[in-house]
Amino acid sequence: MLTNELIKKIRRIQIRTTHLVSNAMAGQYHSAFKGRGMEFEEVRPYQLGDDVRTIDWNVSARTGAPHVKLFREERELTVMLAVDLSRSQFFGSNGQLKRELVAELAATIAFSAIRNNDKVGLLCFTDRVERYVPPRKGTRHVLRIIRELLTIQPVGRRTDISAAMDELNRVLKRRSVLFIVSDFQDSDYEHSLRIARRKHDVIPVIDSDQREELLPDVGLIELTDQESGQRVMVDTSSRKVRQRYAAARHEERASRKQAFRRMRLEPVEIRTGESFVEPLTDYFRKRERRRSR
Repeated sequence: MLTNELIKKIRRIQIRTTHLVSNAMAGQYHSAFKGRGMEFEEVRPYQLGDDVRTIDWNVSARTGAPHVKLFREERELTVMLAVDLSRSQFFGSNGQLKRELVAELAATIAFSAIRNNDKVGLLCFTDRVERYVPPRKGTRHVLRIIRELLTIQPVGRRTDISAAMDELNRVLKRRSVLFIVSDFQDSDYEHSLRIARRKHDVIPVIDSDQREELLPDVGLIELTDQESGQRVMVDTSSRKVRQRYAAARHEERASRKQAFRRMRLEPVEIRTGESFVEPLTDYFRKRERRRSR
């Protein structure tokens, strides 16, 4: 049952993301993604300048005059949002939880998709598949996706990207645009991403929070690993401790960056408390430039 507070949250996200789609991202989504292929439209007589590779030899032989096949781009796409809802997504130090940031980003992509008459679906995952919403069209369907993202209470705590990819490879029968929205606090997922990439257009979206990268100098504190539940006392007043922590996180980011480079994937990076519009539209522009070459 929807509470008044939940209805207000859904409405706020709808208003904000619809505004973003109508203004800041107008045209960017459409230009960035090709249709799923070329669909045959008709045969017409050959004209000077036509590509000889499009000649329909059967029709040409039957009519005694050269004819060519005409095709049009099949515009409709399937967009799938694979969203990480592990316990590390319930962290945020800049006035916003990572889960809230992810919900707003997913809503923006979903509204962009239906505005272009594309289907959009949702898979929520932790160390298991938590929820699957099949791709469909329409505003009511996007509102359902937002509701699922805000209300689902995950059973799992950890992150298993491979399990999510295996499920999507199983249920998605046609090539799709696959946004994987996660903080990627996982390992051994490269093989599954490579398999998904052969079948789908894979776009990693990495969400983070500044306090995951740098420790503040606030003395002795207890830190809890959100996914494992492990607790440890840390003296943040020690410069060496803060430097070792920052160095470890830097190494993690560098390793992940190298893995994406090996897979020829270009991630979008977003952060709590900051607008995701610029990194997302920058990514769309880069895709459009590559497409026009």
